[in-house]
Amino acid sequence: MSQTKRYIISLGGSLIVPDEIDQKFLRGFKSLIESGIKQGNKFLLITGGGRTSRRYSEAAKALGDLNHDDLDWLGIHATRLNGHLLRTIFRKYAHRRIITNPNKPEAATEAVIIAAGYRPGWSTDYDAVLLARRYKASVVLNLSNIDYVYDKNPANHQDAKPIKQISWKEFRKIVGNKWDPGLNLPFDPAASRLAEKLKLQVVVMNGKKLDNLKNFLSGKQFKGTVIG
Repeated sequence: MSQTKRYIISLGGSLIVPDEIDQKFLRGFKSLIESGIKQGNKFLLITGGGRTSRRYSEAAKALGDLNHDDLDWLGIHATRLNGHLLRTIFRKYAHRRIITNPNKPEAATEAVIIAAGYRPGWSTDYDAVLLARRYKASVVLNLSNIDYVYDKNPANHQDAKPIKQISWKEFRKIVGNKWDPGLNLPFDPAASRLAEKLKLQVVVMNGKKLDNLKNFLSGKQFKGTVIG
């Protein structure tokens, strides 16, 4: 981490709340980010909703008829709850408010900025791309619970092959063009279209493997998929 810069990290909700809040992961993640801060780097962390979002959506669907906006708002508030958790964890370093509108981010100079979901129809992937544009970042690091993007869903296809590098054109053939709340994709279609337009690079990796994340931040060889 020799060069000072602002890293845009999309922290998947599956890492924060895979079922219960993963304190062990968050403790290790905090230590890694603090190490980067001590070396002069800055971070923008945007949080997903995780199991909290899915629990609320499942309950709402079971109890009434809901449209996409209803489901989206439940997910958005779950991302904001996780964002507040992260802001509390990084209280010593973090900007006092969470960015919830990527079109109007605050002029924050702190080492850590926390962002979360914005409005229906906008995923946190899309928010991350907008924030990368705002903060003039060329790369978004997308942390989830997968090592790579695969050519097809490995849960359903035993012959699915990991992809180490792929163009936006080819990646978009995999994820399609439509996004719905709760879709489980490595990077959502709307965000992919905008990232391609901005010539942005997205790196997808398994956030649970913190040594691998450390390698990426240190400019060393890492395991993950580079898109763009």
